[in-house]
Amino acid sequence: MSARTRSFSRYVFNNLQLLTLRSSNFVGNDRHRLTKYLNRGVVSIPGRFNNVFSTSPNPNFCVRSYCSGKNSQGNNEWTEEIEYLDESGSVIYTGKGIRSVEPGVDDHVMVGGLKQPFSNASAVAKIVEIVKRWKWGPEMETQLDKLQFVPNMTHITQALKLTGDGDASLSLFRWAKRQSWYSPSDDCYLALIDRLNQSRDFEGIHSVFDDLIRDSPKSTVPEFNSFSRIIQYLAKAEKLEVSFCCFKKIQESGCKVDTKTYNSLITLFLDKGLPFKAFEIYENMEGSNCSLDKSTYELMIPNLAKSGRIDAALKLFQQMKEKSIQPGFTIFSSLIDSLGKAGRLDMAMKVYMEMQGTGLKPSATMFVSMIESYIKAGKLDTALKIWDEMKKARFRPNYGLYTMVVESHAKSGKLETAMSIFLEMEKSGFLPTPSTYSCLLEMHAANGQIDSAMKLYNSMNNAGVKPGMSTYTSLLTLLAKKKLLDVSAKILLEMKAIGYSVDITASDVLMVFIKDSSVDLALKWLRFMEASGIRTNSFIIRQLFESCMKNGLYESAKPLLETYVNSSAKVDLILYTSILAHLVRCQEEQKEKHLMSILSATNHKAHTFLCGLFTGPEKRKQPVLGFVREFFNGIDYEHEEGQIRYFVNVLLNYLVLMGQINRARCVWKVSYENKLFNKAIVFDQHIAWSLDVRNLSVGAALVAVVHTLHRFRKRMLYYGVVPRRIKLVTGPTLKIVVAQMLSGVESPFEVSKVVLRAPGDSVSEWFKKPIVQQFLLNEIPSRGDILMHKLNILFPSSAPEIRSLSPPKPLVGGRAM
Repeated sequence: MSARTRSFSRYVFNNLQLLTLRSSNFVGNDRHRLTKYLNRGVVSIPGRFNNVFSTSPNPNFCVRSYCSGKNSQGNNEWTEEIEYLDESGSVIYTGKGIRSVEPGVDDHVMVGGLKQPFSNASAVAKIVEIVKRWKWGPEMETQLDKLQFVPNMTHITQALKLTGDGDASLSLFRWAKRQSWYSPSDDCYLALIDRLNQSRDFEGIHSVFDDLIRDSPKSTVPEFNSFSRIIQYLAKAEKLEVSFCCFKKIQESGCKVDTKTYNSLITLFLDKGLPFKAFEIYENMEGSNCSLDKSTYELMIPNLAKSGRIDAALKLFQQMKEKSIQPGFTIFSSLIDSLGKAGRLDMAMKVYMEMQGTGLKPSATMFVSMIESYIKAGKLDTALKIWDEMKKARFRPNYGLYTMVVESHAKSGKLETAMSIFLEMEKSGFLPTPSTYSCLLEMHAANGQIDSAMKLYNSMNNAGVKPGMSTYTSLLTLLAKKKLLDVSAKILLEMKAIGYSVDITASDVLMVFIKDSSVDLALKWLRFMEASGIRTNSFIIRQLFESCMKNGLYESAKPLLETYVNSSAKVDLILYTSILAHLVRCQEEQKEKHLMSILSATNHKAHTFLCGLFTGPEKRKQPVLGFVREFFNGIDYEHEEGQIRYFVNVLLNYLVLMGQINRARCVWKVSYENKLFNKAIVFDQHIAWSLDVRNLSVGAALVAVVHTLHRFRKRMLYYGVVPRRIKLVTGPTLKIVVAQMLSGVESPFEVSKVVLRAPGDSVSEWFKKPIVQQFLLNEIPSRGDILMHKLNILFPSSAPEIRSLSPPKPLVGGRAM
């Protein structure tokens, strides 16, 4: 044995005496050296007692309650002794030592007659050692059950912090919960939740939440912070349904969560695109009297504003300022943007000025938002002021903002401002879009500025920008209105070369010429279209035909009608009647021939009927009345009633002017029978008989008066029925015509404003005169020529669709067809 070993053995022997008296002094280096020698076998001691000499970083660490005092034999006797030997095996000292301890019961060992407690650090280290070695399962729990001390919740909490594995931590927690000494601890739950979150074990966190819910009624802790921590971790991991379910369970259990947790939930729902659910969380937050911090305001105000709940956002904004919380730039920006988009520009400007008062400077996005809002509201002057502020702040307008400002000023008619900003846009290196070019060009075209429009069109071509269909249409419409046919044709061909379909556009230009009564240009344009292989529709052909008829260009009108008919378009009764009306007004024989040929080109059944009226009964093979009835029976009155009524008015004009009174009376009679003028004649028994001709043409009115008076005469003279009075309702226009016709045969009718009246007795006496009988039987005296001449002077050129009567043509002595 070396001298050093012998001296240390003597040192051990001497200090064992002191150990029984003052164990607290056996610390530090001495205790460490003794433990080292015991481990090397220099000093002999039973192995199960080696833990007596475990070191502790803190010798003054607090201790727990002491042993129960029971050994394995169930008594308090000390049955074992410790022999201290030297190297030769001789006994140096024999003395009473410690007995065996019961695992899980004792929390100390005996050193001599003194109880030596386990330190918390040693206990925690032992627990961590077992957990790290066995991880989980029955083996780990068996080793934990054999611990030579009784753990407490502080040991478990510290061990959970040192354990690096989430499953192992959860297994340790489950084992601790089954022990009798377990009590719910918020610190323990927090340590476990943190460890599980580091392991990303969210299912484990959810299971711990269930334990926490069960433990919350048993705990003496008023509020668990663990609830908030779980919600925060789940929300941060975007476990939306789980976190919201946990939140509801916390509310049902009567527990509360902190502001940070509410903010986490609100953030989660906002990130998931569920703002209304986030607002529901916020309302719960208000209902629970939870205080709002700056983060809450910065979350809620922008999102309330964006969702349209601007008043609620402004209320929070005001509340934030009352709490002396300085709003950040995000809040100001969202409020200004939302207020501007909602059209509340005064409030937006107020918030904008308030932001500048706090020292915050607008961003480029904020400038753009405000300019857009004022432009959409039509307040272009204010928008331009903000535009200038933006440039003074050295922000460069972007492409979209340039486009919006240019187009808005162009559409509002401020073309000078629009063009100046447009040129500035080009200098800034931005190539204008086709829509910007089109907007400027179309607005210049709408204002009739042909030179500026053509410059923009050439600029588009030079820039390689393809004009749109609307641009071409606007430009061609302007050129057509300016009657620049050649330029229009050139641009239309360019449009066709690009690949656009030009049929509709060319037809639109043709309609511009027609509406402007430029019939010659319209005919030239139509010829250009035909030469270029561009087609138009039958409607426009008909419009051009009617314009030619109106302007007396009958030679040009006939080819158009033939084109119209050959295009499978149907000539309706209205078109045929309008041609007939032109024939009624015509006074030149050459033009009458053209009109007759046009009527013939229509191939309409009404023309066959008209020709048949002027044919003899031998060729017609039936009387006139039967022939007229046959034609009228073939009319579809449900769809053509208005057309046939128009036709009858014009036809009666023509027949009267041609002197065909009998035929005219037949047409009127059949028309009345078919109820085309069913309200014209009214028999009110013995009181009054009346005839209303206000809606008839001149010829129809004359025929109706003659025919109806003839009927009245038969009733009064043959049947002896005499009414009190007879009225002829003519209206102000036809009053003079009818009055002058009747004055030639000394009629008793008195002329008032719109009615010719006469007593029934006077009319009955008048009917008995031979001249009246001859007049009503169409034997008009020679004075009729003079009468018709007067009528033509009174009505030289009435509209064909209402009253057509051309000067002067005799009522009697017609012309050959």
